[in-house]
Amino acid sequence: METQILLVTPPFTQLNTPYPGTVYLKGFLNTKNISSYQSDLGIEVILKLFSKQGLIDLFDFIDRSNPVLGENSQRIFALKDDYIHTVDSVISFLQGKNPTLANAIVQDDFLPQASRFSQLDELDWAFGSMGFQDKAKHFATLYLEDLSDFIIETVDENFGFSRYAERLGRSANSFDELYEKLHSEPTYIDQITLKSLHNLIEKTNPKIVGFSVPFPGNLYSAFRCAQFIKQNYPQIKIVMGGGFPNTELRSVSDVRVFQFFDFINLDDGEAPTEQLIRFVNGEILANELKRTFLLQDDEVSYINNPLIKDYKQSQVGCPDYTDIDLSQYISVIEVVNPMHRLWSDGRWNKLTMAHGCYWGKCTFCDISLDYIKIYEPIAAKEIVDRMEQLIATTGNSGFHFVDEAAPPALMREVAIEIIKRKLTVSWWTNIRFEKNFTLDLCRLLKASGCIAVSGGLEVASDRLLQLIDKGVTVEQVARVNRNFTEAGIMVHAYLMYGFPTQTAQETIDSLEMVRQMFEVGIMQSGFWHQFAMTAHSPVGLEPEAFDVINLSKEIGTFANNDLVHKEKSGAVHDKFSFGLKKSLFNYMHGLCFDFELQEWFDFKIPRTKIPHDYIVSVLESEGFPTFKSTQKVVWLGTKPVLEHFTKSKKGRTFEKARISVHSKNDLLQIDVDKEVGEWFVQFYNDLKISPKGTLSFQQMKTSFEAQTNEDFEPFIFSKQGEQLRDFGLLIV
Repeated sequence: METQILLVTPPFTQLNTPYPGTVYLKGFLNTKNISSYQSDLGIEVILKLFSKQGLIDLFDFIDRSNPVLGENSQRIFALKDDYIHTVDSVISFLQGKNPTLANAIVQDDFLPQASRFSQLDELDWAFGSMGFQDKAKHFATLYLEDLSDFIIETVDENFGFSRYAERLGRSANSFDELYEKLHSEPTYIDQITLKSLHNLIEKTNPKIVGFSVPFPGNLYSAFRCAQFIKQNYPQIKIVMGGGFPNTELRSVSDVRVFQFFDFINLDDGEAPTEQLIRFVNGEILANELKRTFLLQDDEVSYINNPLIKDYKQSQVGCPDYTDIDLSQYISVIEVVNPMHRLWSDGRWNKLTMAHGCYWGKCTFCDISLDYIKIYEPIAAKEIVDRMEQLIATTGNSGFHFVDEAAPPALMREVAIEIIKRKLTVSWWTNIRFEKNFTLDLCRLLKASGCIAVSGGLEVASDRLLQLIDKGVTVEQVARVNRNFTEAGIMVHAYLMYGFPTQTAQETIDSLEMVRQMFEVGIMQSGFWHQFAMTAHSPVGLEPEAFDVINLSKEIGTFANNDLVHKEKSGAVHDKFSFGLKKSLFNYMHGLCFDFELQEWFDFKIPRTKIPHDYIVSVLESEGFPTFKSTQKVVWLGTKPVLEHFTKSKKGRTFEKARISVHSKNDLLQIDVDKEVGEWFVQFYNDLKISPKGTLSFQQMKTSFEAQTNEDFEPFIFSKQGEQLRDFGLLIV
């Protein structure tokens, strides 16, 4: 077969699901009838390495090279027969093909155990909350991590399951170190990778090979693969795109980079890839390329023809997983954290609700770049069409929406469309904790299959949130988190420390806010990140405005995104890292809420100024809800059954009605006036025949008042009204 373009994700990104870059691009190329083939080299290399034959080869290689082994590696080498004997069955179990092996895995005498298993004593408390299969997955993951430690010590110091030679890609202002590494002998892992790449090229015979490089952790391997192609298939043109070049290589000028790659594309890949293919085929001249670096007259040129327009999101086609064997991916549980397991456990179809960020103001974010700046939502109907198409082609009904921040209004429309079509799906996404996430909206999202959200609480300080221009307050975040939690949706918070001008007092107060949120149960997961200043963020573009000094004065010839900086105040934030992360680990598992904050740090910290009941008081002081006439009304319950009866009081007889509604696990029965009961049944019928299964709040109010001759507000806020709302009468 001859392929126009071979799309490759080099090692390593994820073990449990393909990174979606090539999947998106293949879907677009289908709309243009351009032949393409895609491959995730990372999962191929992992499965070759972690197989019976792979371990036989590995142990033989080490035996021949006779390195000096540390104590842990000596143990693993001594147990090599046990690893060789068990590895195929463990991988099969993690692929979901051998679930009964869980029984053997959790027994002490099945898996060989090295240093990673020493942490099990510390995690005994966790296994009470883990299912049997999860416990076995965690054991199997520790087993693979032991082997990973062994590989790092013996054959490749840069090995990592989801990142390879990441250090070489991080803050690589100069190309020198990476260039030098590429002129050393290929590592043991490289050799496996290059053999797979050779087979792939022989099979597909491509004109162009495109490497998707989302992270620093697969940059080195992309270069090593490109080098192999240049040496062995010089007629093939090579292009790099993806998240790493989009952020890091926007000013690349080192001509040595183009000894490996013919082109580097930036930002949305559809139009640049189409133009590149046309250029390679001799259909257009170089000046018609789109957002493309190439070498011209021995200098790096950047061509971005303004007449070549980008495609609308409605035009890019449905992501296509063809060519990738989804049954090969392995689900691991690295840490006992409910949110982290979503990233590493299970297969998720990747989709986007909207291009860019609808907020686009956060001062730490690369908001000057088009992938954030240009906001373009996709119609809810089209999103759910793509969901149905992916369910049909992949057999998987789990979705991870990879938005910068999913817009609440669009999430509402998508949820309504999912419910209308009676789809059974699970999905999760990234959000801003904004006030539009009411309890009713969260219940609607839950009913449509939303299982988790992640969002930036960031610094948990109102002054700093304002400086970041996050558009939220700590109070608001607490209430939104409570709404998600009450609806049964898990909440993960991205937390930040070290933002410019942040004081030690504010860091400790932020920690206390986080402690209280976990203690009252409105946050289930979190992760602390230290602030990093980037070139395309408002802080990076105007450091003086944030009282920081940019120490990265010279623009490098290779990667230019992460900026070295220091605070004018002289504040040093690194020292808080260990204490923040250790405390959070305990809070996530319901432990140590009564510890003084000083206990987490080995240096003197200020006492928190946050009242011990601050979050509780915020949640208890929420104002009375108000509804807009344009809000939508959705009924999630079953068909109501009406039973008429009379009630006598002080010699007078009243006509009443009992509304009965069944749910999967409950029965609601409420007694109301006859007219109200008849109105509700009629309103249910009106909802059923409405095109989208929704009516407006104003339509509900008007129909109630016309049928009962009473004001609507006293009813909707009455005990009966609240019972109906709790049972599925949602105003969103």
